Amino acid sequence: MIDTTIKLSEYQARRKKVLSALKGSVGLIMAGDGAPPLRGEWFPNFDFKYLTGIGNEPGAMVFFDPSNPDPKRRCILLLKPVNPEMDVWDGYRDLVTEELRQKLGFDSIFRTNTLPRLLGEAVKRTKSMTCLHPLNTYTQPVSSDLDLFQKLSSRIPGSTIHDQSELLTTLRLVKSPAELKHMRSAIKATAQGIDRVLRLAKPGVNERTLHNALISGFTDQGAKVVAFDPIVGSGIRGTILHYKDNDQTAQAGDLMVLDSGAEINGYAADITRTIPVSGKFTKRQKELYELVLKAQRASIKAVKPGATLLQVDAAARKVIKGAGYGDYFLHSIGHHIGLETHDPGAHSIKLKPGMVVTIEPGIYIQKEKIGIRLEDDILVTKEGRQNLSSAIPITVKDIEAAMKQRSKK
Repeated sequence: MIDTTIKLSEYQARRKKVLSALKGSVGLIMAGDGAPPLRGEWFPNFDFKYLTGIGNEPGAMVFFDPSNPDPKRRCILLLKPVNPEMDVWDGYRDLVTEELRQKLGFDSIFRTNTLPRLLGEAVKRTKSMTCLHPLNTYTQPVSSDLDLFQKLSSRIPGSTIHDQSELLTTLRLVKSPAELKHMRSAIKATAQGIDRVLRLAKPGVNERTLHNALISGFTDQGAKVVAFDPIVGSGIRGTILHYKDNDQTAQAGDLMVLDSGAEINGYAADITRTIPVSGKFTKRQKELYELVLKAQRASIKAVKPGATLLQVDAAARKVIKGAGYGDYFLHSIGHHIGLETHDPGAHSIKLKPGMVVTIEPGIYIQKEKIGIRLEDDILVTKEGRQNLSSAIPITVKDIEAAMKQRSKK
């Protein structure tokens, strides 16, 4: 039920930060609902997972009531009622006992059918509710907690609704040592997958064969799922930013873009390499590849505390634009990464030690059927930065040497 690879005390410390930030106001984080899908796995709202480690309780909630006179009821886990008839289909669930409270790290666990009473009593006492879920645009339904709070405000005169929808994003961006350990493991698994592609890549191989080899490397290193659907795009398909079919035959002279990431204990990696299917870059491919690598190195160098991804992006764009290829760099430099491949976090946020970002410049020239993207996962440190994926071959020399060595086996 709970991810024990991170200590209960860390989850409890995260919830205490939320309680403190609420300053007496009421808050609610919902896991989301829904039955297990026929394909893939059900997974909770990532903020709920971050606060609890619980990954298989649809409909669950964390209810924050910081001003409750009973300290044990200031942070309550709410679980859907046990339903023996449904449990036969979806899995047997525990009754609420002291053993369960200790197992999950909550002093108080109630069922979700008690929420109307608990929430009503708390709002009558505090007259204050705070949104923690991200706010939606006007074209979308209101966020789940705001929907409840609006209903309550119409029933409890004088109550107010406040916004701290960026709070969990801010907390999640800075990774703990335990989180970084999982991310390093995810990167190691991704490296194993890329290594297997290097062993097999050659003219005439189908992209799906390499896709399967990539994932087998992940799973052999302990990954149960991929962080996202891999991109294995050769030739013109390497210029498609979100190519996912991965079912065409690689031809001699093609470049191949490999954009993939394993997930370990809920934490993602996101690595991209571009390799020559024939094992050696042409003169033109090498020229463009080294330009992208130069841009990546410039942007990685720009990663440091106090910088923003906007500034990091500008460092890469200056290199590529200066070489006359600015129109072929089609996307931003990267994104935050953690529980999600694209962890929430604006490019204008100042980087802090413990944040992890991807750096991924690229050039895409359709008329030449050349797509090149290079991506590494970079940890912001007090001194500057650390490339967590630096062990994966990336230079022209190392890529060609790796493919030549493996072709002999």
